[in-house]
Amino acid sequence: MKADLHIHSTYSDDSWQTPEDIVAGAVDCGLGCVAITDHNSFEAFFRIKSDDIIIVPAEEISSNSGHILAYGINRKIEGHMSIIDTINAIHEAGGVAIAAHPYRIRTGLGKKNIVSEFDGIEALNARSTKSANLKSKKLAEGFGKIITAGSDAHRCTSIGKGYLEIPDSCKTWQDVIQAIKDGKTRAFSSNCGFIGGLKYMTEALLCWFRRGFHSV
Repeated sequence: MKADLHIHSTYSDDSWQTPEDIVAGAVDCGLGCVAITDHNSFEAFFRIKSDDIIIVPAEEISSNSGHILAYGINRKIEGHMSIIDTINAIHEAGGVAIAAHPYRIRTGLGKKNIVSEFDGIEALNARSTKSANLKSKKLAEGFGKIITAGSDAHRCTSIGKGYLEIPDSCKTWQDVIQAIKDGKTRAFSSNCGFIGGLKYMTEALLCWFRRGFHSV
């Protein structure tokens, strides 16, 4: 089964796909599981129900040093806290804390901020460059904990370009989290090329402008 664990909906101000669009698009491209990881928002999980696909409760939190993914949480985690405070809040909400795209310019935590309190690292991200993904994968494997992957899709056409292969025996999101903890997964992803990177930077600058020059 394929699980895309990094997708954004319209609850993120830089995405153009509704939660319903995501579920339909994921089913169409053969995914068995998704995590909608909106920026500092947990609304999408409560909006969607599906018998066709497993939906992991998730969020992408903006810490004061970079982005952190939370999986298996039972409530929203506030943004703009320190790394340690963010990780602690995720754990208190029953979730696991994952360093998102660590080598992404501006929003990646970088190697120096990968503290032992993290539960794992996002090794592959389809919106990252090949170089960044190679470094992230090496960092994740060396960290020796949970490894995740995702498309970081902001449009339906990108869903499934990054994913974890998980056991077909998974029936619930709790099963998915346990399989990831047990290392019963393999990570796959495409990479962001020059044109894709240019498009991403343009969209990011436009969103930054709309926010009044504030980071997400």
